[in-house]
Formats: sequence, C-alpha cells, structure tokens
Amino acid sequence: MTALFWGIVLRDLRLALRHGADTLGAVLFFIVTATLFPLALGPSPELLRHMAPGILWVCALLAALLPLDRLFGAELEDGSLDQLLLLGLPPALVALAKMTAHWLTTGVPLLLAAVPLATMLGLPATTLPVLLGGLFLGSVVLSLIGGMGASIVLGARRGGVLLPLLTLPLVTPALIFGAAAIDAATTGLPFMPDLELLGAFVAGALPLCPLAAGAGLRAAAE
Repeated sequence: MTALFWGIVLRDLRLALRHGADTLGAVLFFIVTATLFPLALGPSPELLRHMAPGILWVCALLAALLPLDRLFGAELEDGSLDQLLLLGLPPALVALAKMTAHWLTTGVPLLLAAVPLATMLGLPATTLPVLLGGLFLGSVVLSLIGGMGASIVLGARRGGVLLPLLTLPLVTPALIFGAAAIDAATTGLPFMPDLELLGAFVAGALPLCPLAAGAGLRAAAE
C-alpha cells in the first residue's frame, strides 16, 4: 500500500516535470504579484517592511490556488481517475497522494521564491526562519484544504469558479496566523504561539481533508 501511495506521488511529479506549466505559472504569479506591490505602495521602506508579511502570504495563497483546478480534473477527463481508484488504495490515500504531489510541485517552489522576495520587501534576515517555517506549515494547509475543495467541485459546472469561493474562507485563518508570526518576529514579540496554531491547523487538516477528498473522488467517479 505504501508503494502504491508513493507510486502515485512519483507519477504526478514526473508529469509536473514533463509539462511544468502549472508549477511555472504558480511561481511566476507569486513573483510578479509580489513585485508589483512596491510599485503600488510606493518606495517607503518602512511601509513595505510593515506590509511584507501580508503581501507574501496573500500572494502565496493565490499562487497555490492556480494549479488546484487541474489537480483531479485531468484524471477525470482522461479516465485515469477510475484506474487510480481501482489500484487497491482507499480513496482518501489516493487524494492524499495527489495533495502531497501538489505540495512538492507548488509549495516547495513557493518556499524557495519567498526568500528573495522577502529580502526585496525589506524583511530583516532574522525573520526569514519564521517566514519559511510559517510558509512551510501554511503551504501544507493550502494543499490539504485546496485538494479537498478540488475534489468536492470535481465534475461540477464552473468548478473553477466555485473552488476559490470554497477554499479561501477555510485557509484564511492560516494566512492570519502566518502573517502574524512574521509581524511578531519583526517587532520582537513572541511568534511561537502563531506557529503553534498553524501546526494545530495542519494536525487537524491532515486526517480530515483526505477523508473528505476521498468521498469527493468516489462521488465523481460514480
């Protein structure tokens, strides 16, 4: 069962490396959007430093949403979703494997791109570990909740429009905690409570989101 799980993950990684449009699009969106904020806010370093946590988190959230529409849609269109569900894995584990691949192909590149963008926005170097720790946990939450939402709207008319409406309210608490942790680290306040809340969010989403996503996949396949 473990081999089947990682086989699905590796299959999605190979497809992402072969095509790369979704990953490249998400990273470019993240970089371009975060780069445009200084043009809109002005050249004030203090203002950019104050706004940087929210800018980075909002841009990362929106960038992570871009590939979700195709997370299960491609398999549904070409019929391979039925084959995945017939491999012998529970639907929840199939969904978790797809979410893991989404995080590896989207969350990890966003983490790497966040460091130079944070420096550009004026965040102190001492806050970078907090930024990366928060984005690590937050990107896992985004992949789990986003995958759950993608499975629920799978096969629905205008599912691409419904997906952000379903996902954004659920991931907003993660955005708040993540931005608050960076802001606290910047001002010298304790930041661990916010990261611990993000960790609790991950601990709650990890068992629940794949179960809900598995039910969505089962319904779509039927």
